[in-house]
Amino acid sequence: MAQLDRATEKVLRELSTKGMHHVATGLSGMLGQEIKIVTTDIAIVPVPEVVERVGGAEEVVVGVYLIAQGDMPGHVMLVIPYSDALQLVDMLLGEPEGTTKELGSLERSALGEVGNLTASFFLNAVSAVTGFNTYPSPPAVMVDMLGAILNIILIAAAGAEPDIMLLETVFSGLERELNVFFWVVPDLIPLQAHLKGQHQNGG
Repeated sequence: MAQLDRATEKVLRELSTKGMHHVATGLSGMLGQEIKIVTTDIAIVPVPEVVERVGGAEEVVVGVYLIAQGDMPGHVMLVIPYSDALQLVDMLLGEPEGTTKELGSLERSALGEVGNLTASFFLNAVSAVTGFNTYPSPPAVMVDMLGAILNIILIAAAGAEPDIMLLETVFSGLERELNVFFWVVPDLIPLQAHLKGQHQNGG
């Protein structure tokens, strides 16, 4: 993975902010209710710090993993604390809060769609800025301890210890607030080459 320079970090932050607002719009459409972003905290985090920021290695979470394919490949993971995932399923299925007690195939499919929506909006933002053709793989939904989820990202990234772009977003809607974490490990080389070309061309 290429070293993250300031120009690339700035672009990634801008793309992420736009992407999360589009996700809120998309969720509003799925739920038929307005979903707002309360806060979004974006940080470029070394791998050893990721687990502690999200809640500790033994915290049980839902992970929705997708592979970014095309001109700017990478890895994307939507991470939701288990209790928040149950609430999100209630919202998605139009059930009263507290209805969902466990995650069966229907519930996991609903969460997979949220992961696909989130990744798609982020990658669409990348495409709009760069012209890259980048798209997500089908989502894989898993329930496990946070440390195990993080290992999946590291193994997929060929054992490297890259910095992870961590977005912590609080969504509000239907009188509830949900914490959602979005991890992105992009291949920075194509993006940095694009930005370098823009600079050389005076863009």
